[in-house]
Amino acid sequence: MRVLLIDEDSNARRSIAHELVADSRVYVVGEASSLPEARRLLTQHEFDVLILDIRLGGGKGFDLIDFARQQCNSAEVIVHSTLDDEVHVRRAFAAGASGYLVKNSWFQNFTQAVLQVVNGGAAVSPNLVRHLLNRMEPFATGQLEADDAPRKSLSTRERKVLRLVAKGHLTQDIARQLSISGQTVCAHMKNIYRKLQ
Repeated sequence: MRVLLIDEDSNARRSIAHELVADSRVYVVGEASSLPEARRLLTQHEFDVLILDIRLGGGKGFDLIDFARQQCNSAEVIVHSTLDDEVHVRRAFAAGASGYLVKNSWFQNFTQAVLQVVNGGAAVSPNLVRHLLNRMEPFATGQLEADDAPRKSLSTRERKVLRLVAKGHLTQDIARQLSISGQTVCAHMKNIYRKLQ
């Protein structure tokens, strides 16, 4: 998998790149620390996954998601940011991100995150999943309101997957516990984010 890393923080970039290149399945094709540099890289390199901080260039990272989609509509985007509020997370997914990893709370493997999104899944920090579970609370108690239609559509299996992710279980752990494949877990996560908007 060919990965582009975009982050103003050179330490964060170096750390992620070091982890990614340790796996022979991943190749870091470029790194950028500014918006102009990132745009140039996106036009000059073929890539499968873009990992970026949306705070780049004063919050213009969201525009970069759109630009990346124009350059390579099959590429996956993983946001890696300190911003963990619902507005930014929803905006990132609405822009086309397939993953959202909160800095300093993503303790799993970046290579795993890259492979998850490339295989049709979503890579998301467990604390964001907990937030989604809190949004589902009316669903669990049966106190649905008119705007709760997306929550009604979660299947029993999707709710089980969501709860296990929120507890910090990895994809393969969830697959083993539910007797399904890792790819099915990833597909459930992608459906959950779509349904919960």
